[in-house]
Amino acid sequence: MRLNSIKPGKGAKDSGKRVGRGMGSGLGKTCGRGHKGQKARAGGFHKVGFEGGQMPLYRRLPKRGFISMTKSSHAEVRLYALNALPIEEIDLLALKQAGLVGQDILSAKVILSGEITRKVILKGVAASKGAKAAILAAGGSVAE
Repeated sequence: MRLNSIKPGKGAKDSGKRVGRGMGSGLGKTCGRGHKGQKARAGGFHKVGFEGGQMPLYRRLPKRGFISMTKSSHAEVRLYALNALPIEEIDLLALKQAGLVGQDILSAKVILSGEITRKVILKGVAASKGAKAAILAAGGSVAE
């Protein structure tokens, strides 16, 4: 194989539009720009969403709702998921290693969903009122 003989795969590259090459080409004279107007001129540019001075659609429509900036950094862990973990002491690092929460999570909370049948010790992980009661009933403890 020679470096000077390498070519892109068939159909990988399209040849550019050849404009202004006669009326028979379909892109002669005005080169597909139509007649007059801002877009027909060289340098005729307007920003995305510009509607000729009319109030743009993205400003006409009402803004609704709320998007939390911290939602992606907090996670919930179900109580029955702790039952499956082989370790007794559970902290945020253990939850990350087990794959129960993502690597970019900053805090986690255990919620009451399912049941727990073994002793677990929560450290640095929050727990809901019901989950805390279930963990204490199973002989475990919660230290925040």
